[in-house]
Amino acid sequence: MERIELIALIIFILTYIGIIFTRLPKMNIDRPSAAFFGAVAMVIFGVLTFNEAILAIDFNTITLLLGMMIIISTLQLDGFFSLIAHKTISFAGNQTKLLVIVVFITGVASAFLVNDAVVLIFTPVIIMICQSSGINPIPYLIAEILSSNAGSAMSITGNPQNMLIGLNSEITYNNFLLHLLPVSILSMIVIIIIIRWLYPSCFRIKQTLVFQENNFGYNYSSMKTSVPVFIFVIVLFFLSNIINLSIPLIALAGGSLILIFGRIKPSLVIKQIDWVLLLFFASLFIVVEGIHKTGLLSNLVSRYPLTDDLNGIMVIHGISFIGSQIVSNVPLTVVLLPFMKAAGSDMLWLSLASASTLAGNATIIGAMANLIVIESAEKQKVKIKFMEFFKAGIIVTLITLILSILIIYFEQIL
Repeated sequence: MERIELIALIIFILTYIGIIFTRLPKMNIDRPSAAFFGAVAMVIFGVLTFNEAILAIDFNTITLLLGMMIIISTLQLDGFFSLIAHKTISFAGNQTKLLVIVVFITGVASAFLVNDAVVLIFTPVIIMICQSSGINPIPYLIAEILSSNAGSAMSITGNPQNMLIGLNSEITYNNFLLHLLPVSILSMIVIIIIIRWLYPSCFRIKQTLVFQENNFGYNYSSMKTSVPVFIFVIVLFFLSNIINLSIPLIALAGGSLILIFGRIKPSLVIKQIDWVLLLFFASLFIVVEGIHKTGLLSNLVSRYPLTDDLNGIMVIHGISFIGSQIVSNVPLTVVLLPFMKAAGSDMLWLSLASASTLAGNATIIGAMANLIVIESAEKQKVKIKFMEFFKAGIIVTLITLILSILIIYFEQIL
């Protein structure tokens, strides 16, 4: 192994160790800082030039994330998510209806509104109605987590890794949704069945739920602009091939319109944007390009090619299940991009989108949405223990991954 290859490999390993172990002894490190360190090191130690590092960043993904963040942040400040949560959950007359509404509304909303933002708003509403009705909120919160991940799998804009996959695979927004919609819907049904099975006492006796309408200060005047723009953006996503506009450009156009014509101060919206996530993505692209430039990743790709068949689908699901628990789904997806591009199979791209997202349901640390709900619930004195979540999460994950394999395979052969 040449010196530059060894340096690149060491930087790559150190970066991913930092991503796996978010807190190392005597070091103030987390995933974004570990990735940023790796990106800078690749340039300092001569693996990449500065220009090569900049060119390694997939700006299509970055701009899509940025555009969606502007739109979602504005809707969040408008109180749009709170309004959806309150109006939909208020229809729940008993525990079973509440579970069904939580699962399907959270799942469908996560497909178009990015699941992290959805669960952030829905969690306090779920806890409020459960506490005022004297019922255990934990089954509904676990269901919310599981369905937000399952629902986000169906669209390119559902989560960050799907954005990566959608743009790199060049699968249209419509086809992506068409193929993975059955996986998400069936997964939501599985979640309802498993939660009812694991918590029978919570659903055995029906009781009328108490819904207290809290004033969250909805900004209806701003929503008159932000909501139509959001709907317009989603419609354009479906028409992107016809109008010959890229999905990132549509998202940026929507974001710019909301900033100009919305009633929320642009500076407040910009403060809400997750700049750390954008830095994390950019850094990961540079780190992986560094290892790719040396030929180490190319050798692995040629030695272990993915096959465009049932075996390939199962391999992707297996790697996603294990890898997502170790490094989480976004860093895993970035590393797998060269393998996926070499395979050039829409079926395998869809497998990665489905599997990497569903695999995040296995443990509390499997996906960012999981941690958001856990932390938000703890602030309201509701604690979801690791093993309690794992009991539901692992069952749902294994069943939905099997469903995903079968659905994607049969879609291919039919």
